[in-house]
Amino acid sequence: MSEKTGSCMCGAVRFTATDVPATFGACHCDACRRWTGSAMLAVTVPQDKLTWEGEAQIRTLQSSDWAERAWCQRCGSALYYHVTADGPMSESLQVPIGLFDDANGFTFDSEIFIDCKPDSFAYAGDREVMTRAQVFAKYGAPE
Repeated sequence: MSEKTGSCMCGAVRFTATDVPATFGACHCDACRRWTGSAMLAVTVPQDKLTWEGEAQIRTLQSSDWAERAWCQRCGSALYYHVTADGPMSESLQVPIGLFDDANGFTFDSEIFIDCKPDSFAYAGDREVMTRAQVFAKYGAPE
């Protein structure tokens, strides 16, 4: 994909992302479900491919020993999840797909923490799925 833009609900925080991948995934961990009210559906975007406007409105919380979450302080929109521990995911942000001005053209290709998914959630189609243990084995267990 090429360039994509997006914003929080109130527009106080906007972003432009370049070289955006054409895929997105779902995280079913307890923290993501509590943070978003459902599974977090997000696009993995390298930090160096994102520029932000309204950064003064962005607040972050170190939500675990290995990651932080960001939101707009004005409207409360979830802006990104970021792995802060060293490893393959620390250079990217997980940006909720709903923030993109145009969320068309993405392919749903993965679900993580599949063993934490409530049985009432059911997505159609085939994709890679990983349990909590498989996620930590692939990306490193939190310390």
